[in-house]
Amino acid sequence: MTEKTQLGFIGLGVMGEPICRNMTNADLGSMTVFDLADGPLTRLEADGASRAKSVAEVAKSARIIFLSLPGGPEVESIILGKDGLLENGRKGQIIVDMSTCPVAIARKAAAALDEKGMIFADAPVARTRQAAIDGTLSIMVGSDEETFETIRPYLAAAATDITHCGGVGTGQVVKLLNNMLLIQSVVALAEALTIGERAGVDRELLVETLSKGSADSFALRNHVKKAMLPRNFPVGAFGTDYATKDIAYALELAADAGVTSPAGELAKKMLEKTSAAGYGAEYFPVLLKLIEGEG
Repeated sequence: MTEKTQLGFIGLGVMGEPICRNMTNADLGSMTVFDLADGPLTRLEADGASRAKSVAEVAKSARIIFLSLPGGPEVESIILGKDGLLENGRKGQIIVDMSTCPVAIARKAAAALDEKGMIFADAPVARTRQAAIDGTLSIMVGSDEETFETIRPYLAAAATDITHCGGVGTGQVVKLLNNMLLIQSVVALAEALTIGERAGVDRELLVETLSKGSADSFALRNHVKKAMLPRNFPVGAFGTDYATKDIAYALELAADAGVTSPAGELAKKMLEKTSAAGYGAEYFPVLLKLIEGEG
């Protein structure tokens, strides 16, 4: 890249703010940012970004626009809604959605943008908020090859693993399956932790021993060791209601593919029960409390 690109970022929440900060600090282009909350805008201005007053202002200033939004309705509204990116965008502009979103919405947005000569890529992220801060995310991209090569240097500021999964929508397919498997694993680990302790095994010894065998997993090393063991379930991490949304999207995908997912349905029911008990905003491994009978 001989010239710096005009970049935009919309959605500066739990993951969006650190992702945007890493892209801004990488000095790959001038960054214009927008969010409904003032705090992240002020912090990113201090990092060198420019504050926009609206989605339309970002659309008119940037060549590549990144989105990190709560879910499908927000993505659809920002791209296709009144005063959105489609309405204010221009030919050749690239929209990169880093949210977790239904596959159907990703492909609907791509088709609408394509009619105006605009380009869409889905690029949802995996791993934790700390990974977003550290720039060590895994990003799964659905796009054509040329678009993937264009956006990869910018994604590299936020991730150590960037995978081109195929055409539009395939990044979301892989991300939804990733989250479905993760949530199912956390439910199973919460059950194992509770059963083992009540059967007389020290929970820390149980976890350390499981991590040395075939039960080892990312979920055990992170969600169990860093959340369940210390009983640390903060608000502002990947909350129960967000996890419920993601597994619901995964089950929609399964239904569209003609596949039933009993394990996915059970995990979704556990998350819904956890939310109903008042833990909707807390880090989703809090479902341990329901399995222990505290909910």
